[in-house]
Amino acid sequence: MGNERTTPEFWEVAFTEKQEMWGMEPAQSAILTKDFFLENGVKNILIPGIGYGRNAKVFRDNGIAVTGIEISQTAITMAKTHFGPDMVIHHGSVTDMPYDTLQYDGIFCYALIHLLDDVERAKLIQDCNQQLKSGGYMVFTVISKEAPTYGQGKLIGKDRYEQFGGVNMFFYDEASIKEEFGKAGLLEIIAIKENFPFFLIKCRKEQ
Repeated sequence: MGNERTTPEFWEVAFTEKQEMWGMEPAQSAILTKDFFLENGVKNILIPGIGYGRNAKVFRDNGIAVTGIEISQTAITMAKTHFGPDMVIHHGSVTDMPYDTLQYDGIFCYALIHLLDDVERAKLIQDCNQQLKSGGYMVFTVISKEAPTYGQGKLIGKDRYEQFGGVNMFFYDEASIKEEFGKAGLLEIIAIKENFPFFLIKCRKEQ
């Protein structure tokens, strides 16, 4: 992972050198979210931080239209190799949302918000909520304080550490999730194991 806001070069280097560094199998969170979206009639979604599309495939394979946002042009090129040149992926940082005036049935944001500072996290949640249709759903996955890397590196803010050679990481617990997502229609918090202990956060926009 890299510092999404301050070092877009990190992602360019990572995707150039490592290409499909996470493979093409979707994260467990993406599979669970796909099921959740299908149960609730979601037809189109926005994926901020889409990367090269490994988590997009499971949605597209189940008839859900996907639009992406991605900071790395290399990753966008890789995604369009997989999914075709017509796939819409906006090039830029999620901190500069919105990139279009559309409203979506759903938003899936995987392992990204915890790379941002408190102001940027609040803006991302607000921006995503504004791009949801009335009654739409957004799902975020975030790293948990149960992760073995919690507390490692240089403390730069409450539960936020500079680690892994310059990555700034905010670690969530249920209290901070409720604080940040409580006004965004928070529905459910699920502890889930990915490569690290994560939380799957489900929200629904008021109708």
